[in-house]
Amino acid sequence: MASSSGTGNKILADSTDEEHTEVEEDDEEEETLEHFDDFTLASSWERFISEIEGVCRLWMSDGPKNLLVKGAVLLEDSGNLYKVTSETKYALKTYCMEYYFEANPADDAGKPANWKFDLHDLQLCFGVKEFLVIAPQSASGVVLDAPEASKLLSAVAIALSNCSSLWPAFVPVHDPSRKAYIGIQNMGTVFTRRFEGDRIGSQVPIKLMHLEGLYELFVSKFAYSTLDLSVHNFKVRIAMKLTFRTLPFDEDYMKDFDAKFTNSGENLTGETSNGTQWDDDCSWSEWYSAEDPVKGFELTTIWSEKMVESSMEMAELENASPHEAEKWLIALRPEGSKESRIGFASQLHYLVDALQVSFEAHFIEDFVSAAENPGSDNLKSSMVIPSPTVRDRVLKELFIEGVQFSDFSDGGDKTPRAVKGAPLESLFAQFCLHSLWFGNCNIRAISVLWIEFVREVRWCWEESQPLPRMPPHGSIDLTTCLINQKLQMLAICIERKCQLNEDYQDCIGSVDHIDSMSEEESVIGDDVLNIQPPSENISGKVDRKPEDADLFNDKKSSDFSRRGSAGIVDSMMLLKSHQSMHAPYTQEPPLMTEDMHEERMQAVEAFGDSFNFSAQLEKDILTSDMSAFKAANPDAIFEDFIRWHSPGDWEADDDPASSGSTSSNDLDINKSKDSWPPRGRLSKRMSEHGNLWRKIWNSSPALPASEQKPLLDPNREGEKVLHYLETLKPHQLLEQMVSTSFRAAADTLSQTSYGELKQMETKIQQLYPTMASALRPLQVNRLSADSETIEDFRRLCVVFEHVEKLLTVAASLHRKLIRAPRLSREIFNDYYNFYIPTMGTSLIEEVVEKEFDKKQEVREHEREVLSNMFVPPTANQSWRKVLSMGNLLNGHEPILREIIFSLRDRVSGNHYAARSGSVSQQEIETYRMYICGTSNDLRVALSVVSCD
Repeated sequence: MASSSGTGNKILADSTDEEHTEVEEDDEEEETLEHFDDFTLASSWERFISEIEGVCRLWMSDGPKNLLVKGAVLLEDSGNLYKVTSETKYALKTYCMEYYFEANPADDAGKPANWKFDLHDLQLCFGVKEFLVIAPQSASGVVLDAPEASKLLSAVAIALSNCSSLWPAFVPVHDPSRKAYIGIQNMGTVFTRRFEGDRIGSQVPIKLMHLEGLYELFVSKFAYSTLDLSVHNFKVRIAMKLTFRTLPFDEDYMKDFDAKFTNSGENLTGETSNGTQWDDDCSWSEWYSAEDPVKGFELTTIWSEKMVESSMEMAELENASPHEAEKWLIALRPEGSKESRIGFASQLHYLVDALQVSFEAHFIEDFVSAAENPGSDNLKSSMVIPSPTVRDRVLKELFIEGVQFSDFSDGGDKTPRAVKGAPLESLFAQFCLHSLWFGNCNIRAISVLWIEFVREVRWCWEESQPLPRMPPHGSIDLTTCLINQKLQMLAICIERKCQLNEDYQDCIGSVDHIDSMSEEESVIGDDVLNIQPPSENISGKVDRKPEDADLFNDKKSSDFSRRGSAGIVDSMMLLKSHQSMHAPYTQEPPLMTEDMHEERMQAVEAFGDSFNFSAQLEKDILTSDMSAFKAANPDAIFEDFIRWHSPGDWEADDDPASSGSTSSNDLDINKSKDSWPPRGRLSKRMSEHGNLWRKIWNSSPALPASEQKPLLDPNREGEKVLHYLETLKPHQLLEQMVSTSFRAAADTLSQTSYGELKQMETKIQQLYPTMASALRPLQVNRLSADSETIEDFRRLCVVFEHVEKLLTVAASLHRKLIRAPRLSREIFNDYYNFYIPTMGTSLIEEVVEKEFDKKQEVREHEREVLSNMFVPPTANQSWRKVLSMGNLLNGHEPILREIIFSLRDRVSGNHYAARSGSVSQQEIETYRMYICGTSNDLRVALSVVSCD
């Protein structure tokens, strides 16, 4: 057993060794395979090409749709060009490879005749669609070493060739400011297109300043070409685009602009402008001068593709007028200043700050004396009070004599009334607008101006002078703020006080006149004043019709004592006498402001609501009406008054005979007399024992309204108004100022003339509900300095600023393009759509890097309007550079000239051509040169097709 066991162990050991040896041999074989040398990737250069090839293959397999899904980035200046990026390394350097493609490629993309404005710089320069750019990851982003650039471009070309890709590839070279590129493209045949672009600096040869020299430069590139071209019989295609820019619309320009059309007898704008500011005739010019948001216009004139055979034709083209161009395009140049704009919005910001500070004191005088208060350092800083001269000038403008409020009802427009403030032309609204610009609208300046304002109001009251800018009659407008209601009440009190004084003087004068009359004159006067009865005939009978007998008897009994009648009430007869009911002249109800109505309602709740009114408050009014009714109807009873004053409390009996009658008033009166006395009864509440109305009726004397004591005591109510104004708390004043200032500023802006711009009109209409919603917390008087509502007001200022900016743009465009309303409308629509997405309510202004560059095509009849904006240079503008480019527009040379030269040829018959007939028969662009720049700054981009 032992031997056999040992033998088995030996066999097992031998077999294990053999297996171990086999495993080692397999590992050596696998290791040999892993270290197999692929000579196509032996060097780093080859591995670099392989990495580029792999990335390109991945992009090609994905296609545009999948690349968009994977996060391709849309270029800001293009609406259809996207970009994907990838990084790769070679020789300790990192390179960024970018592939540009169009999501919906158009067949005409990059063609010169279209001059698309959303093309990428390389698309415009070299006429390509999709392309590849490889550049080092460095600060400059360009390849400064020429051998490195050539090697890098070769690597990309080999990788694209291995992928069978037709993408053109570019490498940025030289200095970044030169925008220089070299590139290459495999055209799928033995043809290769090479690209080269560079910039010529300030030392531009004189020959290249003119189109003739540029044409010869292009011709020199293919004069000795190896392609099979007939050099002596070729036609060069040329497309040209010129860009003109109006001078800045500054003071000098506007003077020249107005002088041009004044001398010619033609008014371009349709408006007279005798001032030096562009907005002298705008609604806000009374308060501030806004910076012109339209700095100028850029006019682009385009000559579409045409054939040229000689340099002489180029010379003729250089002398051509821009009016001969096939297309005109105009672009707005908005203001480029990033500084804070001065306008209503900026001052409203300060007013909101003053509102927040107003809670720090209980009396307005505390802010005036803040300079003497040691603990008010925060009020001293940047809170300057203007000089007394400035203050007096403001008060003089507010209280100028003869200025009366013209449109207290806002013309029936309910939109401004959504904001509970004062109407624009009212005294308080004008005070608020002046306060916005008084001492930069700080709380101390407002307090000083308010105290002086109230003193002037008291002077008007004490001297019985009309209150300027306030209506002295009518009812109190409860939709306005309380201060405006108080001022309106005071204006009415002043008017009525003057009337009482006049009546008193008339009475004194009449008494003196009667005392001075002789006894004989007095008797004669009495005879004249007596009412004479109807005359009698010889027989002694009264000369009257039989049917008038009753009326004559009535006249004897009551008409001689009737006073204060306004006329007969149709179809109504008195109950106890066969007489028609007369409506009396009554006093107007006493005027009440909003706070007086609130006190009245509180009194109603306190005294009970048994008759839906407070006897304490309504007794004088009811007594006045009853006295006037008694004077007009001496034979009337309580039931007659109820039938006239409160018909709902008289329950008439049904009269079938009178139902459905359509007779005239006279017939109704006769029928009422035939059915006399009227049948009916008092309502339950009026017939109750101890009814208050009946008690007042029994105690009321018969007095017409002219002899009654006025329901409104102007002296008492006027003093109440002044007491309110003099004891108003600071935050209550500022709260009403905020509402009124927003409303008045919006009303002022809404008067601006901006043409038929529906977007602007809608935006202004939407501003009022927005303000009403944001300012509604001011009506509940529950604000505090730390309230979140203060921040809401600041956000409202931002919204107001956006609307104000749009309005200034609209007004400026309308003024400059009033003879081209369609163009003004289309340009504003584009600017509106560009600007609206950037609007917000954030208190931090967001910096928008993208500039507005949308262009509008100019129609034939609108070209004259635009060309007139290019005022010819005058002698005092000698600083302008010497003209040297040609194609002048009213003496202005283009700021930019872009030209595309191209030469096309068919490659059929060339022994280098591909065997595919479809390729060999097509016409290709063999030479293309893009030239851009001015007379002293030129950029040239050349693409050449060659046979390799």
